[in-house]
Amino acid sequence: MADYRDASAGVKRAARSSRLNRNLKEALALFLLPGTGMRRWILLGASGGLVFALGVGYMVRAFSSVAIPNFLPGAGEAIFFLILATVSIATASGKLMTMVSSARVASLPEESLRDSMLRIRERARAPRFVAIGGGTGLSALLRGLKEQTRLTGIVTVADDGGSSGRLRDELGLLPPGDIRNCIVALADAEPLMKDLFQYRFPEGSGLAGHSFGNLFIAAMSGVTGSFEDAVAESSRILNVHGKIVPSTLDNVRLAADMSHGKRVHGETNITLTEGSIKHLYLEPESPAMYEGAGAAIESAQMIIIGPGSLYTSIIPNLLVPGLTEAISNSKAPVVYICNVASQPGETDNYTVADHVRAILSHRPDLNIDYVIANADMTDLHASHRTAHVELGDMSGLDITVVEADLLALEFRTHHDSKKLAEAIMAVYHESVGGNGRQAGTFVRNGGNGNNAGEAGNKSKSSSGALAS
Repeated sequence: MADYRDASAGVKRAARSSRLNRNLKEALALFLLPGTGMRRWILLGASGGLVFALGVGYMVRAFSSVAIPNFLPGAGEAIFFLILATVSIATASGKLMTMVSSARVASLPEESLRDSMLRIRERARAPRFVAIGGGTGLSALLRGLKEQTRLTGIVTVADDGGSSGRLRDELGLLPPGDIRNCIVALADAEPLMKDLFQYRFPEGSGLAGHSFGNLFIAAMSGVTGSFEDAVAESSRILNVHGKIVPSTLDNVRLAADMSHGKRVHGETNITLTEGSIKHLYLEPESPAMYEGAGAAIESAQMIIIGPGSLYTSIIPNLLVPGLTEAISNSKAPVVYICNVASQPGETDNYTVADHVRAILSHRPDLNIDYVIANADMTDLHASHRTAHVELGDMSGLDITVVEADLLALEFRTHHDSKKLAEAIMAVYHESVGGNGRQAGTFVRNGGNGNNAGEAGNKSKSSSGALAS
């Protein structure tokens, strides 16, 4: 029995020693290795300690015969140095505590504190992107870009179906579904927390079909008193990297003129009605843009539109007058991400060119600089009632087309987040004049009016950041 206790005590001592060595190595890495940004604050704190000692020396001189040079009257030197030291030490301590606590909160599983701090610093230096859209397409985009950029997602609030529609009708709440998906996409929270937010109740009187995240945002709206505060607090709880904002806080609904001549009201009714969509409207017609969306666009270094449902996720945002005006006033390049597959009942037989022309027919003053389109035309799964979106005739459009393999391996009607992020970053680096990180093989077509479509049809390669 004694031998067992001795062995057990030895194992515990070894574990404590190993943990101590690991913590010591991590502390030394934080303090000595570059990249974390801690050394400047450590040096400031150390300098504050030296100045504090100097202040104490001058204070001692005031009550003794110690000979220290005098340059201020009375005890002025002591007061000056002690105040300076206090400010330096307090500033350094505050910065170090904030950096360490932020890194601990944002640390990923199996990630060291230093690696977490390096990742946070890298994000802080990353370019500012704005992504406009909704649905699963926007969340896939945000998921791919969140480690490389400072992101703001501007999300449509015209949804009136499913859980979001029920909360909208019963509580007068803006639809939270698309916003919830984007929050989860940008979250650094534990997987269990993400799964909880996406959990959908399979049964229960009044609960069946609702997602927990939608109910959480609805409850938070009641607690905070506003929808935008509810989104901000939900983002804070899930440790979201970036911001998610609605395009408008007005209670807007969609209306569409259909090919059979009738006007249909409500997103759900539009998607269920036979016939093609000719033109889309918002009701009320001119909602006010959410000011947070305008501020994000104003400071953006790249503006991304899509991917997502053309008529129910993309165009509804652009119908908010102030939002399109803010995009037009921005100097940032504007990139449209076209869907990889058509959407049954909405964009059947549409080409990339048809998508672009549909956007411009609703917003002719919108300037699109780049279109990123899928180049992988291998067969989709037979179960999908959809088809690839081919390039089509881009003639007359002064837009640079970038083609790349963007298909997800499992869901081949969706974008692969990583592939899409690589294509976007390559476009960004070219647009700002840098060499950028080259990713995969890109085909870049046209870029000046009438020959754009011809170049696209010939799939002509070009040099630069977008061609490997």
